[in-house]
Amino acid sequence: MKPTDFSMHLTAFLSDYLPIQKNVSRNIIKSYRDTFKLLLLFCGQEEEIPVERITMKKLSSELVIRFLNWLEADRKSSISTRNLRLTAIHSFFRYAQSESPESLYPYQKVLAIPVKKKRQAVVEHLSPEGIKILLEQPDRTTIKGRRDLTMLSLMYDSGARVQEIIDLTVKDFTSGSNPVLVLTGKGNKTRRVPIMKNTASLVEKYISENRIDMSHKADYPIFTNKQNTKLTKEGVAYVLNKYAVMAHESSNQVPEKVRCHMLRHSILTSRSDCLSNIKKLLNSP
Repeated sequence: MKPTDFSMHLTAFLSDYLPIQKNVSRNIIKSYRDTFKLLLLFCGQEEEIPVERITMKKLSSELVIRFLNWLEADRKSSISTRNLRLTAIHSFFRYAQSESPESLYPYQKVLAIPVKKKRQAVVEHLSPEGIKILLEQPDRTTIKGRRDLTMLSLMYDSGARVQEIIDLTVKDFTSGSNPVLVLTGKGNKTRRVPIMKNTASLVEKYISENRIDMSHKADYPIFTNKQNTKLTKEGVAYVLNKYAVMAHESSNQVPEKVRCHMLRHSILTSRSDCLSNIKKLLNSP
């Protein structure tokens, strides 16, 4: 069977355009790929269009809208997830219109599909006192406890996303009078983030204790598990929530369930008060 224009466009989009031409991160490519896996599933189950017969012409704006509605109604996707799927489709059709300008009009009808508005969510964060109590939980007399304290303090102080913390390597940390982290975020974009000297001291001691401060270990991940491989998002979430449960038992300042993004939001919400509290904590014996 002759390959369809859709199959050729999608293959080039995922394997060449995104990773090579646009240098998009692997996480975004995976998210986009998952979107099209769902679209293929929808076409087969709901539209009765076999994968090998899907063409760009059949992927009309009407079909895309039905797909988005199916995500919400049948797959129980949130509005945010629906909009993320639409973002992937928009990106694909922007690519396709440059490859097939003769089909601009139907492609632009897809690009005209708007994202769905949602209620503004309340930003979840911890109070300065809640952060202090949370960071008191790791056992500093153990290697694992010191790792956890260092990691959570760094997540909080830098306002880093959990993936940015996971991807940190030894060379991304600069100590000295003006300690800095180099964080690699979405789209492989890097940014330099200053951190407190007290937090930097924790990181220095942790790196030295784990003997990863040698030049040939510059690319080693800073935070690792028992297998000496870098942590996963699930692993970081487990560590954080373990201490949240412990902190919740002693204070209602900390909810029983604390998500990783709450540390980031906490520092961004009330930075000055929080920095004062963490400084006092890290200076304590």
